[in-house]
Parts: sequence; C-alpha cells; structure tokens
Amino acid sequence: MVNKKFWATAFTLSGTIIGAGILGLPYVFSESGFLVGFFWLIFLGGIMTFVNLCIGEVTLRTKGHHQLTGYAEKYLGKWGKRIMSLAMIFGLYSALLAYLIGEGRSLSGIFPGNINPIIFGFLFWGLMNLLIREGLRGLKKIETYSVLIIIIMVFTLFIKFAPQIEMSNIITFNPEKFLLPMGVVIFALLGFTSIPKLREEISGNEKLFKKAIIIGSLIPVLLNFLFIAVFVGVLGREVSEVATLSFGYLVIGIGIFTMFSAYLVLSFALKDTFKYDLKFSKKINFIFYSVFPLVLYLIFERFALVSFTQIMGIGGLVSGGLMGILIILMNYKSKKDTRNDKKPEINIPIGLIGAIVLSLIFIAGIVLSIFF
Repeated sequence: MVNKKFWATAFTLSGTIIGAGILGLPYVFSESGFLVGFFWLIFLGGIMTFVNLCIGEVTLRTKGHHQLTGYAEKYLGKWGKRIMSLAMIFGLYSALLAYLIGEGRSLSGIFPGNINPIIFGFLFWGLMNLLIREGLRGLKKIETYSVLIIIIMVFTLFIKFAPQIEMSNIITFNPEKFLLPMGVVIFALLGFTSIPKLREEISGNEKLFKKAIIIGSLIPVLLNFLFIAVFVGVLGREVSEVATLSFGYLVIGIGIFTMFSAYLVLSFALKDTFKYDLKFSKKINFIFYSVFPLVLYLIFERFALVSFTQIMGIGGLVSGGLMGILIILMNYKSKKDTRNDKKPEINIPIGLIGAIVLSLIFIAGIVLSIFF
C-alpha cells in the first residue's frame, strides 16, 4: 500500500505547481482555439513531467542535499549557478506580479462600488507581507492541503457546468495564434524548484519518488483541463483574462484561494534565495522580496505595460525555459560524473541527442517570448 509520504510528496508538488496559471489558461485557449491549447497542455505537460523526473534523478544521484542553484554549481560550475539564480528570481518576480494583478482584479470583482483593482492589490500585498514578516512559515504547508481543496472545487465546478458545455466551443482551432498558449502553459506547470525539497521529505521511501513526481505533475494537467473545459466550453470567446471573473462570486473565490497560498509560498522562496544564495542583509533582502514586487505591480498595472496572461507567458517561457535547459544539462552531466557512486531509484534515459532536442524546444520558447 502506498504510504502517507507518497501522497504528501505528490500533493506538495501539485500544490506548488497550481497557482495563477490555471486562471490564465482559459483565456489563451479561447483565443487560440481549444484544440490548439489542448495540444500544448498535453505536449508540454509531458515535457515538464519528464524534466521534473530529470531533476529528481539528479537529487538521488548526488550526495547531500542542495537547492537547484547548488546542483547547477556542482555540475555546471559558477556560470550554471548564476543563470539558475537569475532564472529562478525572474520566475518568482513574474509569478508574484501575476498574483498581485490577479488578486487585485478578483477582489475588485467581489466588492461593489467599482473600486480600482490597484487598491485591492495593494491591500493584498500588505496582508501577505504581514504574514511573511511574522514568520508564519507553517503556512507553507498549506500547499499540501490546498491541493485537496482545489481538486474538490474544480471537480464540483466541472460537474455543475458540464451540461452547459457546447461542443462548438471545444472543437475550435485558430492556427494564427498557435503559439499563444505555450508560455502560459509552461508557467501553469512549473514546479522544478520544489523537487529538491521533496527529495528530503520522501527520504527512506526513494523507490516511490518517481511515481510521486509523475502523479504530482499530472494532477495539475488534469485539473487545468477540467477547469479550461468549463470556461471555454460554456463561454467560448467571452472568457476574461482572469478566468474566474467570468462567473459568480463562488468561482472567483477559487482564484483568490489559489493565489493566496501560492503568493505566500513563493515569497518565502524569494526571501530565502536572497538570504542564502545571494547573502543579502536583512534590510536589503526586505526591499527585494517585499517592496520591489509592489513597485513592479504599481508601475505595470498603472501604465498597463503587460496583461495578466502576458506576464505569465513571458515568465513561463524565459524562467521555465532557462531552468529546463539547465536541468537537462545537469542530468546529462550527473550521469557522466564519476564522483557519483549512488545508484538512483530514478534513471531517465536521455542521451546527448535527447538533451539537445529538449534544449532546443526551450530555446525556441525563449526566442518566441523575446520577439513575439
């Protein structure tokens, strides 16, 4: 019988992955056509699961415990650590910015009076930073439990609205916007940073690690599919950028709950990155993990520099692409490293050609995000 550690590991991974991305997917699916989006969800879902397994193998091959930056330095050198740090920081800022935009608009949609979403975004930021400064790290564990709540919410939503889904909205295909969903899908499926920590949590049950990563990676794919099918199937092209704003208060609550837990966890991750990896002082750290995201939010939202889905698309392609390439290279190098005498419970068959092909897919995504 699969034990509690297995489910805790799988659900923690799923909880890390599920965030604001799920709220942006219905909009890009409606723009590109559901069939186009479905292709990217399955194709990239498989790739992201594969890369999660790649970093899982690296953690099992390597003695001691490290974060992604530590593994990058060990197998790729200082340059690998620097690029990994930059990619993680860029991804974290992109996510926090998307969450502030999403929460501001979601809360504005609940309260009457047509209040500016920026005010609600600022209040949400204040609450989050109060919790962070109080040191409530135990709230990070909300990931494990929130995924169960989100699963129930999404399935309830699907069951309720499934009879209203129109097939004419599902069989749409817009080749002119074929690439549109790519970045948002990657953003919605990112969970690389949690794998090293999960390796520690499942200690003593390493034989279950591969299965836990696969299950934990595929749960968000299924939830995303059901969530998108409801919004696109019922509303067609009338889906708003923050999808939950298209329905009533209860559905908006799903988005608020999802982004609340994700923002808190990612803020702790950003804080720890500046503290442990970059050795920032306490005051400088506070500016970068707390004040800077607010400044970005106020500037980007006030002057409408990017939309909710654009920031997720850019963050997914650049951050996810760079981390994906580095993880693939780390996996390839770890297999060749004679210092590793551990036989891992995960052994991903990836040769030089496979590493090159996967890297080219991520490079293509990065190039597309820059020029298009």
